[in-house]
Amino acid sequence: MREFVEAAAGFPAVVFTSALVVVLGFWLLVVLGGAEADGFDADVDLDAAGLGGVPVSVAVSMAVVVAWFSTLTGAVLIGRAELTGFGRLAAELALLLVSLPLSWWAARSLVRPLARLFPDEPGPSLQDFIGSVCTIRTGRVDARFGQAEVAAQDGAVAVVQVRQDPQAREGALTAGSSALLYAYDDTGEFFWVAPYQASLDPGRRPSAA
Repeated sequence: MREFVEAAAGFPAVVFTSALVVVLGFWLLVVLGGAEADGFDADVDLDAAGLGGVPVSVAVSMAVVVAWFSTLTGAVLIGRAELTGFGRLAAELALLLVSLPLSWWAARSLVRPLARLFPDEPGPSLQDFIGSVCTIRTGRVDARFGQAEVAAQDGAVAVVQVRQDPQAREGALTAGSSALLYAYDDTGEFFWVAPYQASLDPGRRPSAA
């Protein structure tokens, strides 16, 4: 164990040991909600390097891990070879130079299968629900309270916050009522709804006789 600790703290592995600490700290922030995994995508484009298709943080993390492991392993082997002086320095510099293309190649190889988990199409947006028919799930809906269920295009059901204009002349909405999501309030993060007859919904499937 001491041998590996000394190798990780020595040249050239220490270069990537520091980078690995940064990477681990970043992913800890992601887990805790203090950072976004794709937070660097708008500033950095790795497509030209063959590392596109996944968030920049994922590609860089894979490259750092491979580079750190390869230099750590090489440093241990150099230490066991008991090289000294110029011979040791030359071996360490060669290890550092080899680890860079090796980490790029390994990350590039891993990116291809992982890219399937990160489709290019943007995820569903709450704005996509505007114009949809929902089902009220609370006993009442007013200007401050209300929830409803609405189906997304992929069939998944989402629970959204809804509000009804108190000055509207439409009937009151209660649990089980069908309503139309006609606007979204970004500040309050809720939809404005109005009573809607489900029988008038063009996308409604006819009930079985």
